[in-house]
Amino acid sequence: MKLTREARSIALVINAGSRKGSAARQLVAGSLQRAELPISTVYTVRGGGDLRRTLEQAVAEGHDLVVVGGGDGTIASAAGIVAGTDVVLGVLPMGTANDLARTLEIPRDLSSACAALADGKVVDIDLGRANGQPFLNVASAGLSVAVTQALSPRLKRLIGPLAYGVATLRSYATHKPFHARLEFPDGDHQPVELENLLQVAVGNGRYYGGGNAVSPTAGIDDHTLDIYAILAAPLRDQVKIARSLKNGKFVQSEQVYHLTSRKVRLVTDPPLPVNLDGEITTGTPTDFAVERNAVHVVVPGNSSSATFEGRN
Repeated sequence: MKLTREARSIALVINAGSRKGSAARQLVAGSLQRAELPISTVYTVRGGGDLRRTLEQAVAEGHDLVVVGGGDGTIASAAGIVAGTDVVLGVLPMGTANDLARTLEIPRDLSSACAALADGKVVDIDLGRANGQPFLNVASAGLSVAVTQALSPRLKRLIGPLAYGVATLRSYATHKPFHARLEFPDGDHQPVELENLLQVAVGNGRYYGGGNAVSPTAGIDDHTLDIYAILAAPLRDQVKIARSLKNGKFVQSEQVYHLTSRKVRLVTDPPLPVNLDGEITTGTPTDFAVERNAVHVVVPGNSSSATFEGRN
């Protein structure tokens, strides 16, 4: 286990397109400098290709710690770039949900997050892949995609995490059930055919959707994926499921199919877009896999979310 203060060179990348990013650069840079962390370069980006090019540049320049401020989609993109390298990722929560920060027990307040970063420890976490693209929290098809599409930037700015509940209600009213087939390349489960579905999700981390738990036992360093499918059902049954989303016990419902695996292939009828940590970037059929201990990341010194094991 390393300490953050051992970093020789640090790059700070702020996504100004995230909910808090546009106003955060001076606050974060000042906080990290007061913590006596050697910030070598500060970048401000606005997402998309600019974000990827900047992150790749930061890694190529030889910084051993890249601190990224943004939402979960931004952090997942960064994780995909540093995965498998010795570069350490620092996380500053600047999005709407900030579920990765919740999983890693990183404070949501930026000043506190900077202090935790300065005094933090380095652990390694798993990285999910969907058709080769990275995700840290959850990938999903079905209702969640409609929710993401309904989450306008204006709504997120106005009410923050509450926007997820509003968008869910809007999307549920127009949802069309679908069919899915789950296949398991490692042979640890038999293929499964599922009809009349509301949503299929594959979780790598513990939290998603503004604080919902993937399952009671899900973790970001357990080296497995949590797969669940929610069946379409009468509204009263969906309300029961919704009430247990926060603790993950919804997976125990008769209307939910749940299992774990390191690899799964999802085929849907009709083909559907797939949401990766709030970004719709691929579609079905989708091959999911988990990369064990792929990303080195800084967590608070008292965090119990993950340990440093090394890749094996």
